[in-house]
Amino acid sequence: MNLAIRILIVDDHALFRESLARLLDAEPDLSVVGHCATVSEAQQMLADAEIDVILLDYDLGDDSALDLLRDLEARGQVAKVLFVTAGMRQDIAVRLLECGISGIMLKHVAPGQLLEAIHRVAAGGIFLDRRVIQPAAVDAGLESNRTSSRRAITDRQREVLGGILDGLTNKEIATKLEVSESSIKAVIQELFRKTGVRTRSQLVRYALENPRLDQ
Repeated sequence: MNLAIRILIVDDHALFRESLARLLDAEPDLSVVGHCATVSEAQQMLADAEIDVILLDYDLGDDSALDLLRDLEARGQVAKVLFVTAGMRQDIAVRLLECGISGIMLKHVAPGQLLEAIHRVAAGGIFLDRRVIQPAAVDAGLESNRTSSRRAITDRQREVLGGILDGLTNKEIATKLEVSESSIKAVIQELFRKTGVRTRSQLVRYALENPRLDQ
C-alpha cells in the first residue's frame, strides 16, 4: 500500500488555505499535515513533521517566500516546493527555478490540474503553468536561427523542449510525438549535452534565460 503524499500549505489567506486543505484531505492518497500563514510557522511545522510537498504562495504579506526556500536549503530539507500563486512575473519565476523549486501554478486552475501538479512534483517531476512560464521567447530565438548553417537545436529537440516546458513527463512527450520513451530520453540527454546542464529543472531555467540555445 502506497503512503499518502504529505502536504504543507503556506498561504496568508485563511479562507483559501483552509478550503484547499479540505479539498486535498478528501483525496485518499494525499494528507495535509498542516497549514499556516507565515514563514516562522512553516519552519516550526517542518521541524516537527516530515513533509513531501509544500504548497507555497509567493506573496505572504510581510513575509518572503524566498526566506523559506533559503531555510529549506540550509536545513537540507527534501520537501518539494510547488508555488500556488495569484500571479508572478517571468523573471521572478526564473529566479525561483534557480532556487530549485519543483513547480509554479496559478490559483484559479481547476482542482484536477492542481492534483496532477502535486502528484507530478511528489514523483520528482516539474510542473510549470504556461501562463507564468512563457516559452514564446525560446521559440522566437530558435526561429531566428533557421537560416543559419548550424541551427542551435533540431526540430525534434525543439518539440521535446516544448513538452518539458509544458511540464510533461517523458512518457507523455513520447505519446504526444508518437515515438518511444527511450527516444525522448536520448533527445533530452542531447539537450543536456548542448546546454551543459544535468537536470530537467536546470534545462528549463537555461531555456528561459538563453532563448537562442547556441551550440
